[in-house]
Amino acid sequence: MPVPSKQMVKEFLFMTLGTALVAFGTYFFKFPNHFSTGGVTGIAIVASYFFPSLSTSSMTFLLNMALLLVGFLFLGRSFGIKTVYSSILFSLALSGLEWLVPMNAPFTDEPLLELIFTVALPACGSAILFNIDASTGGPAIVAMLLKKYTNLDIGKSLMFVDAVVAVAACFVFGMKTGLFSILGLMMKSLLIDTVIESINQHKYMHIFCTQPQAICHFIVKELHRGATVLDANGAYTHHQLSIIMTAMSRSQALKLRRFVRQVDPHAFIMITNTSG
Repeated sequence: MPVPSKQMVKEFLFMTLGTALVAFGTYFFKFPNHFSTGGVTGIAIVASYFFPSLSTSSMTFLLNMALLLVGFLFLGRSFGIKTVYSSILFSLALSGLEWLVPMNAPFTDEPLLELIFTVALPACGSAILFNIDASTGGPAIVAMLLKKYTNLDIGKSLMFVDAVVAVAACFVFGMKTGLFSILGLMMKSLLIDTVIESINQHKYMHIFCTQPQAICHFIVKELHRGATVLDANGAYTHHQLSIIMTAMSRSQALKLRRFVRQVDPHAFIMITNTSG
């Protein structure tokens, strides 16, 4: 039996953390307030109103397992193990929380505060999962099926379904809850993108200097990064200089800036945030 690599163990730890954040935000804040901000959990919240004998956690479990079964039947081997793991863990976590910490009412009487946690915790968890090509199932499985069997725009199709679920909350749970659900759906989309960009954020540096060899040696040997060197002329002084272009993590950028100041005090450095 092959021994899991460090990278695999690291990814599964991140998957567990991301799934836990989604589960906590969903169970403690989304379910008690009936915020139907799309996805399988949003459908489960609306559906559980019509099937009161089933809790929202149980409804989510049934929907996720049904989608997993459909995924296995129609997608076969292309169905990712990461999505399977996260989807099953998410469903079990909701059921476990329901058993350990029954929630009969929201924590507070401040729905806007609860909505912030409803959106923030799952958004952070989903961003962690998306960053390693995983998800808690539901929309991801539907997206895979749409991509394989139709020519529909997947992003727009899933957004349309989420919007329908959010609007349905207006009729099922009242206009106040429905409007909070619609607001949460808009916030969720923006926040997930922001968190993903923050996770992947690196520093893109242009270093205008006269000591390119020493700086490049530090970048390659000490920071284990690559760099590109261009020859240039100053427009005002007409002096020869070099431009070093490189990208690295924030902590490495701090080390490099400190080193450049030591070997070439007159170097000019431009630092830009980048996540792509």
